[in-house]
Amino acid sequence: MGKIGGHARRWALIILAHLLVVLAWHLFVDWGEVPAYIMPTPMDTVLSLRGEYNWVHNTWITASEVFGGYILAVVVGVGLALLFSWFATFATFLMPLVVSLNMIPKVALGPLFIVWFDYGLGPNIIIAFTICFLPILITTTRGLQEVEPDLLDLVRSLNGSRWQIFTKIQLPGSLPYIF
Repeated sequence: MGKIGGHARRWALIILAHLLVVLAWHLFVDWGEVPAYIMPTPMDTVLSLRGEYNWVHNTWITASEVFGGYILAVVVGVGLALLFSWFATFATFLMPLVVSLNMIPKVALGPLFIVWFDYGLGPNIIIAFTICFLPILITTTRGLQEVEPDLLDLVRSLNGSRWQIFTKIQLPGSLPYIF
């Protein structure tokens, strides 16, 4: 009974915390006389959800943008990390540039992408790509580099090709980093 009572108490506290936030939101808008176009009340927000908004279509579009940018970042990030692991000079040359370009605020890039590529699915995929790309590149590069050197030497001594080293040793060893 103690475990069930503990779970019920925990859920009650979680629900109470959320209800207090909604109450504070309502009181802030109501007592502060905040115009509805700046911040609507919680009830106005809930009522707006039942309008003519096409939830399924808009959710599909947003999911397409997010996952499209993520998949593009995985393909480019893992591919570039592979090139970095194969060609150290290439990594030394390009990695500082990639890191420097990543320091540009994504909020500043959004309007530029819309101007350059028009509004729609494309610029939003590019924005999602810019958010996901560097972490994927860095962790995959680290995963490819942290393969045991003795294992790599063994495969090389057996005349293993770069592709065999990648598919049999580096890729399986770096999967935790990639994921």
